[in-house]
Amino acid sequence: MRWLTLYARSRQVPASLAAVVISAVAVGALARDGGGGPGDPRLPVLVLATGAMAASIGLSGQDLALDRTAAIRWVPRRAAHVLLCGAVVGTVLLTVQAMGEDMATTAFVVRDSTGLMGLVALGAVLAGGQYAWTLPFAWLSFSFLAPPPTSAPMQVASWMLVPPGTTAGTWTALVLAVAGTAAYAVAGPRR
Repeated sequence: MRWLTLYARSRQVPASLAAVVISAVAVGALARDGGGGPGDPRLPVLVLATGAMAASIGLSGQDLALDRTAAIRWVPRRAAHVLLCGAVVGTVLLTVQAMGEDMATTAFVVRDSTGLMGLVALGAVLAGGQYAWTLPFAWLSFSFLAPPPTSAPMQVASWMLVPPGTTAGTWTALVLAVAGTAAYAVAGPRR
């Protein structure tokens, strides 16, 4: 159990978890005050993206040479780290939502949290752990400013905001989750 505690501290899990909870509570308070209309996906997406970006800090260790000396293989550990972060980010939003305003369906939260964590993992592979947040931030910014998703390419580009039953949005999130998690598990963060 000690190795798990050391791993969590080296990956800055307590600070990331605090950021995830604070952002979810803050957006939950905004939702109660009428910050978004009913069915408006922007607030829950903002919580999920903020949570994924906060979790991205832990996708690289503090000493790469030390990480390479671990007795346990990194591939399953990296994959578990990404999947667990996605589960925590989604669970925090669902918990805050259960205590207050209903912001999003469970299917929406699961789709977006897994897709965003895959995007963060892909960002860690391409830019390193310290810049892994840039991909979800850029895609979220584009989604907020893009025109309404009426065509399939725009549904792919705005996958975070489309309803959970939309095929293009679901497949985009699934591809990002699988590709990002697999790439991060095999290659690790950029050095």
